[in-house]
Amino acid sequence: MQKPVILVVDDDPQVLRSISRDLKSRYRKDYELLSTSSAKEALELLTELKNQGTDLALIVSDQRMPEMEGVNFLEKAKPYFPKSKKVLLTAYSDTDAAIKAINNIRLDFYLNKPWDPPEEKLFPVLDELLDDWQFDFRPEFKGIKVVGFQFSPVSHAIKDFLSGHLIPFQWIDYPNHTESQLLLEANELKQEDLPVVFFPDGKIIQKPSLSQLAESIGLQQAVREETYDVVIVGAGPAGLAAAVYGGSEGLKTLLIERKAPGGQAGTSSRIENYLGFPTGLSGAELTRRALAQAKRFGTEFISPGEVTGIEQQGSYKIIHLADGQKIPTKAVVLTAGVDYRKLDQPGLSNLNGAGVYYGAANTEAAACKEKDVFIVGGGNSAGQAAMYLSQFAKSVTILIRKDSLHSTMSSYLIEQISLTPSIRVSGESEIVRAYGESQLEELDIQNLKTGETTRVHADALYIFIGAKPMTEWLDEGIVLDEKGFIVTGRNLLGLSGFKKTWKKEREPLLLETSIAGIFAAGDVRSGAMNRVASAVGEGAMAISFVHKYLAE
Repeated sequence: MQKPVILVVDDDPQVLRSISRDLKSRYRKDYELLSTSSAKEALELLTELKNQGTDLALIVSDQRMPEMEGVNFLEKAKPYFPKSKKVLLTAYSDTDAAIKAINNIRLDFYLNKPWDPPEEKLFPVLDELLDDWQFDFRPEFKGIKVVGFQFSPVSHAIKDFLSGHLIPFQWIDYPNHTESQLLLEANELKQEDLPVVFFPDGKIIQKPSLSQLAESIGLQQAVREETYDVVIVGAGPAGLAAAVYGGSEGLKTLLIERKAPGGQAGTSSRIENYLGFPTGLSGAELTRRALAQAKRFGTEFISPGEVTGIEQQGSYKIIHLADGQKIPTKAVVLTAGVDYRKLDQPGLSNLNGAGVYYGAANTEAAACKEKDVFIVGGGNSAGQAAMYLSQFAKSVTILIRKDSLHSTMSSYLIEQISLTPSIRVSGESEIVRAYGESQLEELDIQNLKTGETTRVHADALYIFIGAKPMTEWLDEGIVLDEKGFIVTGRNLLGLSGFKKTWKKEREPLLLETSIAGIFAAGDVRSGAMNRVASAVGEGAMAISFVHKYLAE
């Protein structure tokens, strides 16, 4: 654990060595001592400490310094660490300035030089000051800080990416959080540079791409093997299960995810019907456990990594990534999952990420405190989001086209919703228009039974209206059903286009696509059950079929 810092500034090398020696002898067990002979260098150091989230307990500064007087330095230092204790080293002739500084900059103490013996004239004073600081001390956040506008699509994408990869970070809303303005001023940044990400090592990135973020947090970006036994495309529950079983059974396994692991299940605030977890678990927790398990068995994981195509080359498949990488593999498991369908009502597209969100209830929930939130959709994902958001929002309204939730949502969720006073279900309703300049402000909601339209205030809108398969990138050789889901197994027999690509004497295996050696599992597969448990089961089954294919 990083120790709090004591900073000493004095332009006289002899005095600096003397005060540093005394402070180290007394406080090095509990504090880290930093010292400099330059006030300007000290200000730069304060910026670095602030960016890193370091805790600064005490500043000891000499009064008479050529670059700036100690009082002026402490005045400039105060905004960086307003709760740090401040001590001025003075000569007798500087006493008046020190007394004035007590009122002007809330100086905590001034010490006349020399302070010998320190046991009588130095340590008792500093002991008391440090004890006071420790009493009120609340540790600074140690990790990634993101400064940006709350209703910014780019900021939302960064928060979503970090949350999806289970990376702890602190969101600092500009300009509503005083620290946001301090961080920008200290680093000579402007509003136009937002969002800005501050890393614990002092690195700063303005408007980062997801690839830049991934590289900075240490996610794997390039393959390590020349050839893989199996490449899994998509890190939802099915893909994670395939990665665990592939790695545990000795296959050279690579998992590729274009956004963040967990898929739609990973954004769920609570999964209560998953076998073995009677009190439920969050999608993030399930994802964290599964990804750690897969990596423990040697599975490699690339994220973000967008697969743009699969090329057949003899008995191998070549995976093409958007960044130009080409990955040879013997078999492929497609677990790309599904994405929420988009609403196309007027006004919504302009506010995507600025009050209008597809999924992502966990990412933006804290910003909904004491606000009016709307949810479109009647499935389990919508119900779980409503329950989670009700812990923050003043009101949560679920909009559905049907007259009730009973035909689309699990009974346990319906019961929980009915017992939550802040949640209201509005049946036979739909959104017809959204309003807002830089963020969502109002919605027009139509009663489908009467045709009447009502305009309501809305701070946020979360949309869960069914899923479309992530299959737009697939080659025409892989047969899809009329809705774009991948057809597998015996369901392929007799379909047009199947014989063009299927060149085996045998029938396709249960989860095999129209191209031998390419399998599909989970929600992206035609006829899938759309449950976490079934997706996990299919992911495990897919590896069993990969073994059979490789044995050929």
